Amino acid sequence: MGAGRRPGGAGWDEGGDRQVGAWPWRLRAGPVWWGRGRVVWGWCLPDVGGDRDDRGRGFVWLGRGPASGGVVDVGWVGDMLAWERDLDGGVVMGRDPSGTFAGSSPVDLPILIMASSCIHLSGALRSQLLASVDTLLFDCDGVLWKGDSPIPGAVQLINRLQERGKRVFFLTNNSTKSRQMYGEKLQGLGFQARPEQVFGTAPCAALYLRQEAKLRGSVYLIGGAALRGELRAQGIVCSGSGPGPELTPGPGPMQAWAAEPLDPAVGAVLIGFDEHFTYMKLCRAARYLRDPCCIFLATNTDTLLPMEGGGIPGTGCLVKAVEAATNRTAHVIGKPNAFMFDCMVKEHGIDPSRTVMVGDRLDTDILMGSNCGLRTILTLTGVSTLEEATAYLESDSPHHHKLVPSYYVGSVADLLPALD
Repeated sequence: MGAGRRPGGAGWDEGGDRQVGAWPWRLRAGPVWWGRGRVVWGWCLPDVGGDRDDRGRGFVWLGRGPASGGVVDVGWVGDMLAWERDLDGGVVMGRDPSGTFAGSSPVDLPILIMASSCIHLSGALRSQLLASVDTLLFDCDGVLWKGDSPIPGAVQLINRLQERGKRVFFLTNNSTKSRQMYGEKLQGLGFQARPEQVFGTAPCAALYLRQEAKLRGSVYLIGGAALRGELRAQGIVCSGSGPGPELTPGPGPMQAWAAEPLDPAVGAVLIGFDEHFTYMKLCRAARYLRDPCCIFLATNTDTLLPMEGGGIPGTGCLVKAVEAATNRTAHVIGKPNAFMFDCMVKEHGIDPSRTVMVGDRLDTDILMGSNCGLRTILTLTGVSTLEEATAYLESDSPHHHKLVPSYYVGSVADLLPALD
């Protein structure tokens, strides 16, 4: 594989004496790679002349370089999984779990960069991973179902995970369905699920406006009935949703569009998926947002809405139109931002170190997992491909590394053998 590069530092050669933190290690004949999420093998000897006995231990290098890095004692493989969320291009150095180092006999040493590794999740590693988590978060479209058909094995996986005592939650950027509607769809497809296990952009957008933004006033909504219903459930008045007179600007010159009276009570513009999006709605949203005090909120920025047989333009296309018209950037509720996960932690007390995110999109599901300090699994039944993940893995961009999953599987059904 060749020599790699320590984050923020000089190249790290294969072999020779090196020091990690306060503990000298001698690396022997085998590839060592810093910073790009690979599993490699090498040799290691404890320093015979040292005054410490650290047999059976492992070490983690944290941070991008010496200024923010350090060494933390973590133990062997089971504990390494728990430390993955704290790594940023770091390296886990483990030792023989039985502590059988001899003074002059090198032993196989797994050197695992776990922050962005894109490991094929199979065999014993599946069982180790599931044993290390209490909570699993699943995206829905492309992960558990396509259209109205469940992914083969997905129903069995979700139900068996819960039978084994795992907590399961569903995260979706789709703003066209309420929590109740998603609960009903899950149950209709055979999943054991309740509405309170669902966290979507529609209810979370309403929560944000009420609890975080402390909205005073009403909302001009570009979105559908489910989003409107979630706003009203929080006591928020909204206008603009649906077809009605929004479809056409009416007769008259273009100057009349710019002079149309606006509602002075509007304090926020919220954009979700809207099949009735029109130029008139774009004009109204842009005019409201000329006021710098008007909140600009979007459910998500997904530019593609996956469908059976292909896809159609998603909410992100509408968001970009309004952003371009206003020279403002929307605050985004959905993945990859952390707000939906924060809502889940607040409501259910989830421990990020014991949680894994499963999704089919690198730029939403996997990036959200990275942003929230979670381990991530990419499933190849949806939007993103393994080739894309590999390209991000090979990139020199730190942002691209956040798009690399910890693991990948062909389908969520690949996790079923770990529950046998």
